[in-house]
Formats: sequence, structure tokens, C-alpha cells
Amino acid sequence: MRRGERLALARLLTWIEHGDERADHVERDLDLSHDGTVVVGITGAPGAGKSTLVSGMTRRLRLRGETVGVLAVDPSSATTGGALLGDRVRMGEHLTDQGVFIRSMANRGQLGGLAAAVPGAVRAMIAFGFDWVIVETVGVGQLEIDVINQVDTTLVLVAPGGGDDVQAVKSGIMEIADILVVNKSDLPGADRTVRELTATVRLGRPEAGAWRTPVVATNSEDCDGLEALLASVVEHLRHITGSGVLDERRRDRRLHEWQAGLLRQFAHLAREVCEGGFDEGKLLAAVQSGETPPAAAALAVRRRVDAALRIDT
Repeated sequence: MRRGERLALARLLTWIEHGDERADHVERDLDLSHDGTVVVGITGAPGAGKSTLVSGMTRRLRLRGETVGVLAVDPSSATTGGALLGDRVRMGEHLTDQGVFIRSMANRGQLGGLAAAVPGAVRAMIAFGFDWVIVETVGVGQLEIDVINQVDTTLVLVAPGGGDDVQAVKSGIMEIADILVVNKSDLPGADRTVRELTATVRLGRPEAGAWRTPVVATNSEDCDGLEALLASVVEHLRHITGSGVLDERRRDRRLHEWQAGLLRQFAHLAREVCEGGFDEGKLLAAVQSGETPPAAAALAVRRRVDAALRIDT
């Protein structure tokens, strides 16, 4: 990793995804400072053009000589558990560029638009020394907002001409947008969408000195508006650095990851304790049949864990 070997980074990301303890040992020896790395999250409804925008941004950044690490999260099938990981295909033009590293990652059923391994993967890419790290979420609706806990700047994409899409942004994920992007600005209705979102932002009346969310129109196919978008990202980072918000976000990020990890560890503990001497299959069947209320079943597991911990101590 210190020598810049991409294969080492790929192996570390695999360990992180699989929960391999070796990843923790490696991470302790890496420089995890955020200084110099711009960490951006891109989210929005399916079809808004997230992958195309990421590819366009990467193209512009490479023309400047800046390196880019991309984490593209794809949804796992609820039926088969597999994932197409198609975002990597859409960014095919960058696959042979040594200044770009693209990692596709299945969300493995994780809610919130991301995968559980994203925080560790972001840290690994920062440690590798990329100038920019871009995290693309799965196509999200109004509540999948986990991306704000993993990045410094969040871009929310909206496709033009879709009144329902604009309403969704107003009602749900507007609050997480540091920058609103009207992508595919060559389509009919783009100007109207920009006007509507701009009016909505103005109604918010942010506190004095607070960041006012800009609305940027882009067309990734011909790179229209991408320089303005990148400039807005840099300006946002400069603003939150000066105001102390960046440090606060990073503290919250570490706390959020600790809480999520704690929940996973407790769930693992419950499974271990319940193995042997506790008929989990019977309990699940009782829940599914309606014989046992779900809350009562959860309490039964809790009591089993409590009893085991008292014996251990």
C-alpha cells in the first residue's frame, strides 16, 4: 500500500468486505489522515445518471492530473443475493488508467443506499493517497441517506422534467444535499427543474454564515457544467473547513461507524449464544405462524443472551 501497489489495495478492500481481521491489523499501520483527499458522495434516484456523472467528473479530474478512487455500490438481488455490479461497466473508459481505481461493491442487503464495508473502504482509499474519493450509492428514494455519514460533500442528483422526482427531493433527501445537481441538462424541463430547486433552497433560509446549497446543471455526456460542479465541491470543502463543520462531520462519522459495528457485534454475539440449547428454527417458525409475537421472540433471545453473560462473568 505504501509503495502504491494497486493489487495490495484491491486485496485490502476484499478483506474489508469479508470482515477479515487482517484488515484491522493493516489499518492500524496506515496513514488515515484525510488531509489532501476530497471525499464526495453521489446519490439520487435510479436513472438520474449517477454513474455517467462519476465518469464525467473522473475524466475532468484526470485532465488536471488528479488521481481518483471510486467506490460504486450496487444493489444485491433480494431473490438470489447476487449483484450485477454494472456501474463498473459504465466507467469502462477509465479501467486502464493507472490514475483511477474503481471498486464495485454489492450492498448485501444493507439498507441506506450503501454497503457495510464502505467506511473501511473509504479509509483505505484515503490511505492509498488518492486526490479524490467518490462514493456512488445505489439508486435511492427519500430515506436512504447513509451516504452523509461517510463523505465530506454530498451531491444529490435529480433528473429534469420529473415533477415527482423534484417533490421527492423536497420531501426527503433535500436535507442531505450539500450540492443539488440537475443532470442530463440537455433534456426538456431542465431549466424548470433548476428554477424549482433553487426556489426551494431559498425557502430554507439557512442561518447566517451557513452553507447555501447551490443548484448546478450538468450534462455528463459532453462534460457541460462539470467544471462548475467540481468548483462547487471545492468551495463547499473550503467553507466547512473554515467553519469547523468538517471536523464535526468526521467525528460524527467515526461515532456512526462505531455504533454500526457495535450492533453487528451484538448480533453476532446473540447468534453465538443461541447456537446449541436454543431452538432458533422453532422460534422463527412460531413467529412466522403468528403463534409468538415478534417482540416476544426478540425478548426471548435477549434473555438467553443475558443468562449466558451472567454465567460467563
